[in-house]
This record gives sequence, C-alpha cells and structure tokens, in this order.
Amino acid sequence: MAHRVRTVIGQVLAGLEPSPVLASNLGAVGTKSPDDVVVISALRTAITNANKGGFKDTKPDDLLVAVLEATIQQTGIDPKEVGDVIVGNVQLGGAYAGPARMAQLRAGFPVEVPLHSVNRQCSSGLSAVAAVANAIKAGMIDVGIGAGVESMTAGGGVSKGSKQGPPPINQELILANAMARDCLVPMGTTAENVASRYGVTREDQDRMGVESNAKALAAQAAGKFKSEIVPVTVKILDGEGKASTVVVDKDDGPRQTTLEALGKLKTVFKKDGGTVTAGTSSKVSDGAAAVLLMRRDKAEKLGLKPIGVFRGAKVVGVLPDEMGVGPAVAIPAAVEACGLKLEDVDIYEINEAFAAQALYCVRKLNIPMEKVNPKGGALALGHPLGATGARQVATLMSELKATNKKLGVISMCIGTGMGMAAVIEAE
Repeated sequence: MAHRVRTVIGQVLAGLEPSPVLASNLGAVGTKSPDDVVVISALRTAITNANKGGFKDTKPDDLLVAVLEATIQQTGIDPKEVGDVIVGNVQLGGAYAGPARMAQLRAGFPVEVPLHSVNRQCSSGLSAVAAVANAIKAGMIDVGIGAGVESMTAGGGVSKGSKQGPPPINQELILANAMARDCLVPMGTTAENVASRYGVTREDQDRMGVESNAKALAAQAAGKFKSEIVPVTVKILDGEGKASTVVVDKDDGPRQTTLEALGKLKTVFKKDGGTVTAGTSSKVSDGAAAVLLMRRDKAEKLGLKPIGVFRGAKVVGVLPDEMGVGPAVAIPAAVEACGLKLEDVDIYEINEAFAAQALYCVRKLNIPMEKVNPKGGALALGHPLGATGARQVATLMSELKATNKKLGVISMCIGTGMGMAAVIEAE
C-alpha cells in the first residue's frame, strides 16, 4: 500500500491520472447500510483573531467545553452513549491531552467515557473525526466525537505573549538529511516556494484574499453561519484591564478589502522577490469545533437523524519544503477511493493556509472556483490549527444542507509535508 500511495503521488504531481487505489471501506456513495458512519451534528465556536479578538482572554478549555456541551444539548444524546472523544490540538503541551480530558468532564460526560488527543498539525481536527469514524467502522465503538481546539493566543510560542515555545531540535541529527532539514522550513517560506515553483503570482494571491473575505462577509450578512456556530459567553478585558461579559457568536476575521489595499502590503517571508503577505496568509486564530458520529443503526435506535455520512479519508506525504501542495495529492486519492471523480463533488472546503498553495491546488485539479469555500476560507475566517478540520466539517455540512447539494470534500495541507482529504455525503 505504501508503494501504491507513492505511485499515486508521483502520478498526480506529474499531471497524470492516478491508477486505482483501494476502495473505501466506509460504504459506497448513494447507498445506505446499518454500519454506515453517519454524522449527527457538527458545531463550532466563532473563530476570533488571536491576541485581540473575542476569545483573547478565554482559555481553550472553555472553548472545548462549549462545543461539547452544545453537541449534547442540540442532539439530546445521553453522554454515556459516547464511546470515545478524540480532540485535535497542535500547539499546547502534550497535545492538550490533560486539559481536554478535564474539559470533557466539565461538559458533563461521565468518567467512563474515554478521551485522547491527536496532533497531525493542521489536519488535527479532521484526523480526530476520521479516527472516530474508523473506530466506529472497526466495531470498537458505536458513537464518538471528533473535536478540535486551538488558542493561538495562548500556545506554541507563535503568538506574542504565549508562554510555551517549540521543543529544541538536535541539529546534528538532521544535518545529513535534506528532507529532514526541510521539515524546519517556515510555513510562509513553503508558500513562497509553491508560488515561485508553480507560477502563482502576487496578483493571483491578492485576488483570492479579496474574494475569500467577500464571500465570508456575504455569508455573515445572509446568516449562513448561524446554524453551525455555538454562542459562547466570555469575559473580555479592555486596555485598562477591566472585564466585561460578552457573547461571541460571530467570526471576527472577515473584513472589507480590495486588490489595491492588499497590493500595498509588504511581503513578510521573502522581502526580495516575495509574493506572500499578511493579507494572503491565514489568520492566527482561536476556536473549537466538535463532530458527533455514530453507526447508522445506532442513530436509528436513538431516534437521531443523520445529516451526512463519512465516506472516507486519505493522508499522503509530499515534499516538506512545499507542503502546501498536499491537497492536490490527497483530494484525488480520497475521491477515487470512494469511487468518485473530482467533478462529482459539489463543494470543496480547502483550507486556505496561504493563497499561494490553495490556488495551486485548485488549479492543479481544475476545480471550478465557485465550488471552493463558498462561504470564505481561512484567509478570511482564520485557521485555529487543531480545530480547523472539524470546523470545516461544520461549515461544509451547513452549506450542503442550505444548497441541497450532496457531496463535499474537506482538505488541507500539513506542515512537514503532507495533505489530507475526506469525503462526506449529505443526507
């Protein structure tokens, strides 16, 4: 299978049609089976700008509690029915395993319900959802929650004032291996590599930044996010340290902008000859999301109506110094494994880590832009690393329902050189 995946990667990047890969074991699209892995609910908090947004004074634990509580309240499921909770997180210590467990207990789950955390960087939220789906299909559990949470205000040394930095790297161990060294290339530099190697211009990127924000603002104005966002009551401090209580129920990242305005921004990762700016990079953000999945026959027994079916997911590796090409390889692998063609998919939620890499992937796969991130992407909404994949499920499911469309794909690039994609069928 490893040889098969490497072959597919080479064929896709060479512009060839990939040869068949193993079929998904999660059931054929268009069919119904008692052991289907169905999606019952997919909810998220608003996404707020790190350090200055609505959640700047809120602990990630409270964000996770909010989406877990809302999942139980919205569906009416007894928490003891949940066989496992898996939480994606990237920046916080120990992949956030301890605090996530405490948040689960605070949300009202009995101690008998287990939990663990996962860190596959930018795909951590989607990896959590896929892990739950696989556990259900394997018969380990009947019900599970795949979630994700990230406070980039608080974690990982990325944001100003965060207390925890990345672990030290033993440079001697990687000097002899170019691929290993490339895993340390900054994410923004990998975006510059994609732009220069594959001809994605500054104007192309600026245009995507403008369009992503315009779509997000239009979706907000039309109330399209309301069904997926859980309002969270928090305390926020002003410049003098005085606290006030507010309800955060709206993404604060989308903004009005123009090609002229973005064109004036300085490049931030490569000053001479660079093309990537703050306006064409995903926002540093805070947020959480949770997806409830179960066997179809279990849902019927509990009287719960599925909103979708998880049909499969694939993770593939690519060159670390151009990690942004990951979706261009992962999407065909996931779609083909489900017996589909790219044109069969109605909506693509492709994470806009950077406009350069997202544009490359869309163009490489010849996906019509009207199918991509119809409510805006991370350039507008933000990218709370560990939560993004689960957030995308919530955004996709609400849009499929609102537009009466059937098939969606979620995908993202992954630091150190990977891509992940999942296929979900609406019901």
